[in-house]
Amino acid sequence: MRALTPTPGQTPGSGGNPYTTSQDATGREVFWITTVRPDGRLHVTPLIAAWHEGALYFSTGPGEQKAKNLAGDPHCALTTGHNSLSEGLDIVIEGTAERVTDAARQDEAIAAFEAQYGDHVTSPEGLFHGFGDSIRKGSDLLFAVAPGTAYAFGHDGQVFSHTRYTF
Repeated sequence: MRALTPTPGQTPGSGGNPYTTSQDATGREVFWITTVRPDGRLHVTPLIAAWHEGALYFSTGPGEQKAKNLAGDPHCALTTGHNSLSEGLDIVIEGTAERVTDAARQDEAIAAFEAQYGDHVTSPEGLFHGFGDSIRKGSDLLFAVAPGTAYAFGHDGQVFSHTRYTF
C-alpha cells in the first residue's frame, strides 16, 4: 500500500502509517456500499462489514439489489465514517467484490464479524443473530472486497487531511 497524498505537514511519500485506513475500518459498525445497476444507475445501501486479512467482507441475500448488481458488475465502493464535521476519519474503499464460497474462508470471515460486532451477531437477542449460519447454509452470500484504492478523510477541528492509498 502506498500513500499518495500525505497528511498536512508531511513530505510527499511519507504518508504516515499505511495501515491506518484498514485498522480504522475494523472498529466501525455501519458501512455503506455503492454498486452499479445494469442501467448504470447507482445503488447505495447500509450494511455491516468486517476487515479480515486485507479485505473488507460483507453479506447480502441472493435476491437483494446489491447481489444482483454485483453479479453484473463486481466493482463497488464501501464507505464508513465518523459523521462529524469537526472530528474523526471518513474512509472510502474501492475495489472488486469477490463471492466467497470456500467454507474455511467463510468461517474466518464469520469469526471476524463476531469479534467486531460481538453480541449483535452472537447473542440470541442480537440484531444479526444467525448471521454465520445463514452464510454457511447459503441463505446469504458472502463477499470480499480487496481494496484497489482507498481514501481517508481526516478532520480535527479546522485541520483537514485527504490521503489516497493504492494497493
